[in-house]
Amino acid sequence: MKILSICHSSRARSSLPHFIVFFLTCYVHKMESAQFTVVGPGHPVTATLGGDIALPCRLSPSISAEHMEVRWFRSEITPFVHLYQHKQDEYVQQMPEYRGRTKLLKAGITEGIVDLRIINVRHSDKGLYRCSVQDGDFHEESVLELEVAALGSAPRISVEGHQDGGIRVVCQSAGWYPQPQVLWRDPKGQPLSASTETKSEEEGGFFQIKNSIVVTENSNKNLSCSMRNTHLDKERESVTFYISDSFFPRASPWMVGWSVTLMILLSFICLAWFLFRVRGKHLDTIRKIRTELEWRRSQCDAANVTLDPDTAHPQLVLSEDGKRVRWEDTWQLLPYTPERFDIRPCVLGREGFTSGRHYWEVEAGDGKYWAVGVATEFVSRKGEISLSPKVGIWAVQRCAEQFQALTAPVTPLPLSPPSRIRVCLDCDRWQVTFIDAGAEASIFTFPMGSLPGERIRPWLWVGPELLSLYP
Repeated sequence: MKILSICHSSRARSSLPHFIVFFLTCYVHKMESAQFTVVGPGHPVTATLGGDIALPCRLSPSISAEHMEVRWFRSEITPFVHLYQHKQDEYVQQMPEYRGRTKLLKAGITEGIVDLRIINVRHSDKGLYRCSVQDGDFHEESVLELEVAALGSAPRISVEGHQDGGIRVVCQSAGWYPQPQVLWRDPKGQPLSASTETKSEEEGGFFQIKNSIVVTENSNKNLSCSMRNTHLDKERESVTFYISDSFFPRASPWMVGWSVTLMILLSFICLAWFLFRVRGKHLDTIRKIRTELEWRRSQCDAANVTLDPDTAHPQLVLSEDGKRVRWEDTWQLLPYTPERFDIRPCVLGREGFTSGRHYWEVEAGDGKYWAVGVATEFVSRKGEISLSPKVGIWAVQRCAEQFQALTAPVTPLPLSPPSRIRVCLDCDRWQVTFIDAGAEASIFTFPMGSLPGERIRPWLWVGPELLSLYP
């Protein structure tokens, strides 16, 4: 028994160093795998309303995050803004307002760069974002702030009448976000003191500003007005405005009032005459446009367009007849082929056209996120493609309340987004025209010869809605 006891103790003493070495090796390995920090920009990031923005985030030191979990979120972890785990993007519990608008930029993920792109920035996107990276049980995160801004129209100066022995001059502009700074200047660039300012919020959250100043006969009668967006560090300035001495009172204030009234009356008379002339020309223009649209439609063949499932993004579900398509959260298990769009939720039509005139219609209903148009046979389908003629796409797009032609840069359209669009493809002129099928009104026409002389196919970008093709 004594010998057995000695042998047992000797074996325990010999195994103890091995256990300590094993424990320290595991602990050091764990510490090494967890030694990183998540670094943000350290200052607010500014995005232009309606544009795209990349929110920067990286690991320090620059180690690969390919096998880690990357979670972008606002105030709560779930639902999230964007989630990357198990080497793929997850969308099941994504915040509804970010669906179809986020993408983790993976080009630098092996170097620890995990930037997040947000597409079509909205007012509601502003605020704090958290970039969280987890490796096993260890995680770090960084906080950054996103500011949203929009540059408004050029300020316009006008005279609004007599006030306090001088002339009240008003500076107006619209389309700003957030509220801009207003500054009056004399010809030497020195600031002048404004008297009153009013602001109002337009549809979409933009600001309209009206700022006034009283100019007296003894003050400088040359002045200009500028409005500045401090987030974008940009400003717009009016032309220099000059007030004639004849506008200022001499003997009594009523003379100035009479002069201003007479000026306004004459302005109204001139405006009425101008509107009468414009109205006549406008009616003639409308008649010509309607005649041209009817002629174009009579010269075009109705194309029986169906959608090609081999090109559809995995989140797009097509009907059996290929006439309808909708967007879903769940990704379908589909073959990863060169023909399929893999990032943008797009789909091409089966049919292609190289000659003749053809038209088809797309029913969008009340959908707020969609794009309709045509694309070349060899349009890029992999990665983050820009939607413009530069890559072979000619289309119009609705993004919330914004309606625009996808030129480079985009062209805002004055019409309200229609529920049904007619696409007219003229392969003889190599151009495409978009028409409001309900009102029979022209929306936008790309210039003649802007399309290349090759096979052209119908193209759709689908948000969280249902699109249908006719006939």
